Amino acid sequence: MAIPDYQSFMYPLLELLQDEKEHTLQESYVYLANYFQLTDEEKEDILPSGKQLVYHNRIGWARTYLKKAGLLRTVRRGTFVITDRGRMVLQDPSVTEINRNYLLRYKEFQDFQKKKTINEFSDANSDEEKALTPQEQLEESYKELQRQISEEILERVKGCTPEFFERLVVELLVEMGYGGSIQDAGRAIGRSGDEGIDGIIKEDVLGLDMIYVQAKRWEGVVGRPEIQKFAGSLEGQRAKKGVFITTSDFTEGAKDYVNRIEKKIILINGTDLAEYMFKYDIGVSKVSQYTIKKVDLDYFEE
Repeated sequence: MAIPDYQSFMYPLLELLQDEKEHTLQESYVYLANYFQLTDEEKEDILPSGKQLVYHNRIGWARTYLKKAGLLRTVRRGTFVITDRGRMVLQDPSVTEINRNYLLRYKEFQDFQKKKTINEFSDANSDEEKALTPQEQLEESYKELQRQISEEILERVKGCTPEFFERLVVELLVEMGYGGSIQDAGRAIGRSGDEGIDGIIKEDVLGLDMIYVQAKRWEGVVGRPEIQKFAGSLEGQRAKKGVFITTSDFTEGAKDYVNRIEKKIILINGTDLAEYMFKYDIGVSKVSQYTIKKVDLDYFEE
């Protein structure tokens, strides 16, 4: 038989977890390969990029979708367990398979899928989708993949230690062209003791101007009072520019405040932070790379 699609892996993967014990991704590979009686040839089939086995990739996506729907949860890297919601699904005799349309009954999964409706997902061959060129479809798929990876990046950043977060911000700012070298930026930024970092870094390699940085791993939104304190810190440092980074978000009042003051303060929320990390290859690694080509009309001119 052909390797099942990622949706076909969902229900048996959840069945693996019904003993309520912790299971690893590696265990799921072995269990599901045996469950579907994959041949040695099928288990060796790799993606066009040559970087990952096809059935590993599909099982990984099945796990991600079940997690986003709240049917399983991650306890540590590569290890997960079933949730109460997942047990209820297995106890329902009317449920014999799980697919994306089924998961759309859960609000968390709807949010994950940009709040699309079940009808939108069911109509996979809509006129709008047919109107997209192959290149446009590729670009849309890339954007969706980037969004999902950025969400996972932010989730992991929120769970890291203050020391790790400090190093992460230093590496990101240097990769973006600020702070000079890692050594320079590392000396300029130090822990403040409140689960964040703050300090002054070079705006350029020569240090012709300086930028004051404050970063906080917060769950709650950052309001105007915190930004006003930050602006006051800038004044104390005689600095004109600042960057405030948070793993959460900013209130509208905070955003409005920075737009009305003389000093230049850039606000970077959790979503922005994850997108910058994705863009500048911080905490991510390249799996594959595709080059879009077109016919060179000049070549065929005689």
